Amino acid sequence: MPCIVRLNAQTMPMSAEERQTLATCDAQVVEVEGGSDAEILAAAGDADAILIISAYLHTPVVQALRRCRIISRIGTGVDKIDVETASRRGIIVNNLPGVFTEEVADHTLALLLAAARQLPRLDREMRQGRQPREMGCIHRLSAQTVGIVGFGLIGRAVAKRCQAFGMRILATDPCLNPAQAAAAGVTAADLDTVLAEADYLCLLCPLLPATRGLLAWPQFRRMKPTAALINTGRGELVNEDDLAAALREGALRFAAMDVFGIVNVFDANGFPTEHPLFKLDNVLLTPHYGAASVEGAQECRRRAAQAVVDVFAGRWPEHPVDPEVQPWFPLPAR
Repeated sequence: MPCIVRLNAQTMPMSAEERQTLATCDAQVVEVEGGSDAEILAAAGDADAILIISAYLHTPVVQALRRCRIISRIGTGVDKIDVETASRRGIIVNNLPGVFTEEVADHTLALLLAAARQLPRLDREMRQGRQPREMGCIHRLSAQTVGIVGFGLIGRAVAKRCQAFGMRILATDPCLNPAQAAAAGVTAADLDTVLAEADYLCLLCPLLPATRGLLAWPQFRRMKPTAALINTGRGELVNEDDLAAALREGALRFAAMDVFGIVNVFDANGFPTEHPLFKLDNVLLTPHYGAASVEGAQECRRRAAQAVVDVFAGRWPEHPVDPEVQPWFPLPAR
């Protein structure tokens, strides 16, 4: 009987959709959290498939998988999985691009609007029984510029929402040319231009070696001191120590963040809140909830489980991260 290991079973337990889909193949399902390499290997060393949400599959773990055919990511990002080693060993890594596009775009706009209308500050004032006497940096959105870093599916969805508010939109992406930008109703620009002109900077690019630490003190110095940073991409895109210093010293007005490098918000035991970002009034923090919705969760769990079922049935899953992977087990040519 094949064995399927479902990681993150404590922090994000299996759903009815997953169980129903996996029940269509005759397999044993083992549920573990996978908080360490040792725990994962103890459960998955002889597994035929792994379902994963937020755990890490480091190189030594992937190298030690003895009969795994597929690592199915319940979501989009694969920066916590050693895809290169998996591909080299003939293990398919499948993800679900686009599954949470609407949710993350909505959350990005919610954070942008909270920054624009200064909702955290107004909430504090209201709870203290007073109306603020200074308006601060509240401007109509139609007079503002949004910069979008990463113009994939989510970046385009955010642009559409910003267009509804009449905002000027600058987008930077190595795959975006001026003709494509014009067709999408945005202006293509390099990162330096976006940093200098954006009133709201939205980070929506993937975490890659080239984008890790994309924003630090040198970049914050190029931004307007009245600008706000919105990060719903990946926490490691930003040097968070530098960001805290920039916010504290007035180099930036505001930051709204849903993703973090400083803490693991998925830790079943909670996470520390000592970092300076947690102490600043000009920061709005949400715990990696940008992709949250009932509909998205149901679709994501079902499709990720279906990818495992497909491979067990001798079919390719819907979206191998590496389309050139050569499976070590029999599968028909694509």
